[in-house]
Amino acid sequence: MVDNSCERVDDGAENGMDDEQPVDLGVALFIPYRHMEDRIFRALQDAGFDDWTLAQVRVFQRLAPHGSRLTDLAEQAQMSKQSAGVLVDQLERLGYVRRVADPADGRARLIVFEERGQRAAKVAMATSAKILAEWKAYLGTRNFTLLQQILDQLREITDPYAYKP
Repeated sequence: MVDNSCERVDDGAENGMDDEQPVDLGVALFIPYRHMEDRIFRALQDAGFDDWTLAQVRVFQRLAPHGSRLTDLAEQAQMSKQSAGVLVDQLERLGYVRRVADPADGRARLIVFEERGQRAAKVAMATSAKILAEWKAYLGTRNFTLLQQILDQLREITDPYAYKP
């Protein structure tokens, strides 16, 4: 007698999902993020922005349009102020950002985009829009919109930096 209890039963599951070994939800959320991050980083390199590291880009991507304080960047990147400072120093030497006086507090400094950083940000945003359009085409408008709504809702309880009216 042969024991077939471990044999996979074709239950109609699509897209290669195996009910016996489902992907952890946290990993399932991380995989598309990493895919997007990798594609944007490659697009930046292909556009000539090939002199920075992924760690530097991860700090750069958190820069607010009108500038950010170092403490805010460090907190959002979940690193020490010293580590963020080193990365910002490097980004500054590479010409992506510069430090300016904070008009709201003369003692503080803001990190703002340099012209080169603005060009890189445009490449990143265009690549992000392309990826999202691909995902929307793959999932369909209804599912894509639903995914966005669910993730926005989840962000309300998981993102301390989310805008809360």
